[in-house]
Amino acid sequence: MYEDKTLTCKECGQPFVFTAGEQEFYAEKGFENEPQRCKTCRDARKNATRATREMFDATCANCGKECNVPFKPRDERPVYCSECFASMKAEG
Repeated sequence: MYEDKTLTCKECGQPFVFTAGEQEFYAEKGFENEPQRCKTCRDARKNATRATREMFDATCANCGKECNVPFKPRDERPVYCSECFASMKAEG
């Protein structure tokens, strides 16, 4: 029913393919307009509106490795690096 279309990005001017699968998805969601930007420009636009998270230096309470966390560590609470946190979460 749908066929791939080549569109031109209004941001960078490069051609990009609007696939048959994407067209079907748009139709299912009720979207009437075709995309106007390529994936790279859409992602860049999306990321530009997001605030960058402030990261804080910490030392893992389990392995002692230096790490960055997206919250301000407090002395009374242990902080874990992502590897230790993931293994602790997996253990239950």
